[in-house]
Amino acid sequence: MAANDNWGWKARIGMFIVSSEAVPEAEWWAMAPPSVSVHAARVTARAPWATWNADRSGVELADDVVRGARQFAAMRLTAAVIGHSSSSVLGGKGWDEAVVESLSAMLAPGTAVTTNGLDSQAAMRAAGIRRPFVVVPAWFDEAFAAAAAGYYADRGFAPAGHLRYDPGRKWRDMAPGELYPAGMGFEQEVEPLYAQIRAACPKDADGVFIAGTGFRCVAILEALEQDLQRPVLSANQVSLWHCLRLTGVRAPVTGYGSLFDL
Repeated sequence: MAANDNWGWKARIGMFIVSSEAVPEAEWWAMAPPSVSVHAARVTARAPWATWNADRSGVELADDVVRGARQFAAMRLTAAVIGHSSSSVLGGKGWDEAVVESLSAMLAPGTAVTTNGLDSQAAMRAAGIRRPFVVVPAWFDEAFAAAAAGYYADRGFAPAGHLRYDPGRKWRDMAPGELYPAGMGFEQEVEPLYAQIRAACPKDADGVFIAGTGFRCVAILEALEQDLQRPVLSANQVSLWHCLRLTGVRAPVTGYGSLFDL
């Protein structure tokens, strides 16, 4: 009998991720059902990964996104996703849709294209979340945390509050922009994140959304759901879920939250 080789004969998904991050691929491979493969294109550009043209009729994709799209175009993908919460939040109204249009023109016909922002909105609607508690990593400053809450408020949601993760004594005195270069991205712990979300989640929140595809968290989604008795979503989880739904793959995914049952 042949051994499993992770060949994506049900779905082959391309994701654009931050060049220095290991979390997105690790979490996607942990969650991906059999016969679904994940392929990364790494992006070094600053957020957002596409800029509006002069009359805002469309966007110009960053060079690394263009390079990745050209490579993905030859890979017979079923879906592709901009796996970058920051780009969706900072891009402005219509940015997600404009990026989907630009990327769709570059990828093979029939490839479903999405963004992390669109994925999170679709997941919240499917889960019945209208008042999310938005959680962001420590390397996002308070201004960005407020912008993330505003992103969802502008799209028909009413965040019940937001939390910027407290990274602990070792990192607390560093500026947010210094944390990832100093190595925090590879020393993340899920236990304190679990404790902080459980303690801080407002009573009137009807769900939790953990933003940031580089934020390690899928290991605690189900535990938080059990404790909070509310759906708990994360950036990588919602993008995988949405890509599977867009491509018609209904393979079961267990252990990573109730979203995959919807």
